[in-house]
Amino acid sequence: MTDDRTPPAAPADDENLDFIRSRVRADLAAGRNGGRVHTRFPPEPNGYLHIGHTKAIALNFGIAREFGGKFNLRFDDTNPEKEDVEYVDAIKDDIRWLGADWEDREYYASDYFGQLYEWAQHLIRQGKAYVCSLTEEQVREWRGTVKVAGRPSPDRDRPAAESLDLLERMRTGEFPEGAYTLRAKIDMAHANMKMRDPLLYRIKRMPHHRTGSAWNIYPMYDYAHGQSDAIEGITHSICTLEFEVNRPLYDWFIENLPVPHRPQQIEMARLNLTYTVMSKRKLLQLVKEGHVSGWDDPRMPTVRGLRRRGYTPSAIRQLSERVGVAKRNSTVDYALLEWCIRDELNRTADRVMAVLRPLKVVITNYPEGQVEWLEAENNPEDPSRGTRQIPFSRELWIEQDDFREDAPAKFFRLKPGGEVRLKHAYFIRCQEVVKDAAGNVVELRCTYDPASRGGESPDGRKVKGTLHFVEAGHAHEAEVRLYDHLFREPFPEEGAGFLANLNPGSLEILEGCKLEPGLGQLQAADRVQFMRHGYFFVDPVDSRPGRPVFHRTVTLKDTWAKLEAKDGPAAG
Repeated sequence: MTDDRTPPAAPADDENLDFIRSRVRADLAAGRNGGRVHTRFPPEPNGYLHIGHTKAIALNFGIAREFGGKFNLRFDDTNPEKEDVEYVDAIKDDIRWLGADWEDREYYASDYFGQLYEWAQHLIRQGKAYVCSLTEEQVREWRGTVKVAGRPSPDRDRPAAESLDLLERMRTGEFPEGAYTLRAKIDMAHANMKMRDPLLYRIKRMPHHRTGSAWNIYPMYDYAHGQSDAIEGITHSICTLEFEVNRPLYDWFIENLPVPHRPQQIEMARLNLTYTVMSKRKLLQLVKEGHVSGWDDPRMPTVRGLRRRGYTPSAIRQLSERVGVAKRNSTVDYALLEWCIRDELNRTADRVMAVLRPLKVVITNYPEGQVEWLEAENNPEDPSRGTRQIPFSRELWIEQDDFREDAPAKFFRLKPGGEVRLKHAYFIRCQEVVKDAAGNVVELRCTYDPASRGGESPDGRKVKGTLHFVEAGHAHEAEVRLYDHLFREPFPEEGAGFLANLNPGSLEILEGCKLEPGLGQLQAADRVQFMRHGYFFVDPVDSRPGRPVFHRTVTLKDTWAKLEAKDGPAAG
């Protein structure tokens, strides 16, 4: 996907095309579908979009765009019990944010309820559907197993006139839920369980978010889906592999109804990520039970959650491109998604200094009341980003982790008697450690080398450690939220189940963090790199003017963390 809406020419040859694009090209070469390409994204409005949906959006919109075709957005809104206009609005907003454009082609399965009902009557008249009085449990029991053929419903040979009458009375609300269903008459001994007289309609006595109380019966997804494709002229109905078993049923409806067009269903592998769950039912459970703050919790794999955490549309598109289109399911390491956003922000995010766990430093030989301003580059990857001025004075803040009183040999940060470089500033040496009554280090008293301004000593003296800092007098305070995986295990649904694998340390909230003075003026949705901490995003929900809240989008590659993991905690 891209923000450029001008359709480019289709690829010149089949080199490097995935199997779906190759099929589209072959269809065009053979003159199928009148030379048209028409795709769609068909979400059910029963939850928010998640990262798995982004691959389908990118593929469907991308194919239409690449081959000069059209792309529809169609909501499969056939179950009013679980659907809500909140989800409809959120899905549209997320798709636009991702860069896909359905122009004026926004449709709903509910647009076709009248036509679907007429086609159901057609199937009854053709002897290919009947009204059944079996309960839901009986239908399941009588369907049989993969090894045992199903038993026919006692209503399977109900006369067409009787089924038509019952169906109409179902529609007008004469019967309670569960009293009847409409089923296709296919084959109760079919090897594919989907073909054993599947349900077409069930009674649901509840209003629909678009049609109100006009209907008391609603079509099943498998019945409405393919016919909606046919009505809209969809040429390539792309879905994920779990629907491969549904394809014979998809084709059976198309073959047995007077539809205006015959689409073809094509299956591909879905996008699965480690440390996540993709089931909307389970994501809803996380929200309802309070394990997360909502659908937009930055730990959630929803598009809303990723947006709030600071991910960009281009990074998510890059993930889809790198994963590619395959015919076999697999699980992608979450680290690849992190690499995509890190790769982008490394080029685009300004570097700034923030101290998340402050430790006070007093430069005893620096003049009291004096403040000087030092030049600092904004982004070494992009000199055009320019420079900024940062303050330096007698009192500073550094990270607590950047000092150790009993430091091991490989610890090159600050320690008693040790010397380090302050980024963009001076060399400082620790002379004294101040503790509180409980023995906690609360302040370091240091001296600085005035000749080392800019971080270089004229006598050629070298130091191995460089620390970031924030000058105390101009520091801005903020809340910072650090995130880890929502689940402890890469495959959270294995073993005791996904709730048992929730990570209690997935969120850490830090108050009183010290930031460069300019960071207090950042706007919601700004992105920056906090030196040595990672890439951060100004939360658009909880931030207030002059009081930003920062989410850590992703960490930096931390060589020190690797060293510490190798040598043990004492090394850091």
